[in-house]
Amino acid sequence: MKTILQIVLWIVCGVLAYMIYQSINAPIEFNKVREERFSAVIAKLKDIRDSQEAHKKVTGTYAKDFNSLVQFIDTASFTITQQRDSSFMRYDKTYQIDLQVDTVVIDTLGFEKVKEKLFGTDDRYKTMMNVPYAEGDVKFDMKAGQVDKSGYKAPVFEAKIKKDALLYDQPKDLVARENAHVSVEEVNGTEIKVGSLTEVSTNGNWPPIYDRKTEN
Repeated sequence: MKTILQIVLWIVCGVLAYMIYQSINAPIEFNKVREERFSAVIAKLKDIRDSQEAHKKVTGTYAKDFNSLVQFIDTASFTITQQRDSSFMRYDKTYQIDLQVDTVVIDTLGFEKVKEKLFGTDDRYKTMMNVPYAEGDVKFDMKAGQVDKSGYKAPVFEAKIKKDALLYDQPKDLVARENAHVSVEEVNGTEIKVGSLTEVSTNGNWPPIYDRKTEN
């Protein structure tokens, strides 16, 4: 009986030790996984943002879907211009004389492929819609539209993914805690996103630390 009791106590001690270890180690491992996956997702969202900004610069609007955005990158070009000051003489009816009029002349110097400007020889833009680390064939949710700002219809876009899709295999309590974050040092809310459908903004909702990681 004494031997059995000792074995039971050793088992209980082992279980308690494991639970204590897990309570300390689990958040550490979760943070490693989260940062790795969030960094990969944010890198993709930055590519989407750069592509959408190029689309707006050339066409005046944002692409509504990834197929049209990829096609744009494959085929479109930036116009390279040069701006210079100039002037000419114009007859003024009021003063009955020729007066000098200052103006700005924009010269077209050439064209540059959007693909080469943004991605060089890299073709990662063709898969920028795919969410890394997600289970299955998961794609970013991207929409484009317009918002009314003082009577002006401003083009907007938004691309996003829920954190749950990235952390599907992580402890549920830690994922719930992650979704409840409200901090300048964290990705707040339940989604990682860039742009907005309600504000004229192409910012992401991630903290600067992820920008520094990308630069490094």
